[in-house]
Amino acid sequence: MQKKRVKIAIVLWLTAVLTACGGTNTYSETFDDPGSWRVENSGDVVGEVRDGVFDFTVNEDELTSWTTAGEDFSDGVFSVEATQVTGPDNNAYGLLFRVDDENDDFYSFQISGDGFVWIGRYRDGGAAEAEPIVNDWWFESPVINQGNATNKLSVQAEGQNLIFFVNDQEVGRVTDDAFSSGDIGLMVRTLGVGGVQVQFDNFTVEPLP
Repeated sequence: MQKKRVKIAIVLWLTAVLTACGGTNTYSETFDDPGSWRVENSGDVVGEVRDGVFDFTVNEDELTSWTTAGEDFSDGVFSVEATQVTGPDNNAYGLLFRVDDENDDFYSFQISGDGFVWIGRYRDGGAAEAEPIVNDWWFESPVINQGNATNKLSVQAEGQNLIFFVNDQEVGRVTDDAFSSGDIGLMVRTLGVGGVQVQFDNFTVEPLP
């Protein structure tokens, strides 16, 4: 089965206050408190920090939505646990890193409930570019826990060298110098049928090994 390119609409959540990490290269968010992550309830998109997770639902049939943390990182190991709760398995969800909030440019690492991976970069929130940098588009991976299950997504970023992991198993690597630093974020996409609910927990940024 192949995923097909879809025309997307964009809902961008900007954090109210941006904070710099300075010399610190570690970060841990357990979502026990609201923190700096923006919550939203627009009908099409509902996101809130509750019960120790960021609960993120996209109800519109064909929509990409994300939120950012108001942080700034360059290199490190970025990780988050993502649990699909409801919705069709033909979906997309994952983490963002090196986000330029002003220009809506970022790297995106997405998986789907039916076992596919998409790794690429967005420019202007996808309006100018949503281009894969590993393989040609979506590709299948047996290491993904499919359906309503939990997966751990991780990225080891060292300069232009990027390595991607699902459940601690490598699913791709690439050399790309498009973006060097920026914010971190979470993303959920619907690919034709809405009602995708994903809960995120334990977003960490750790020093390179």
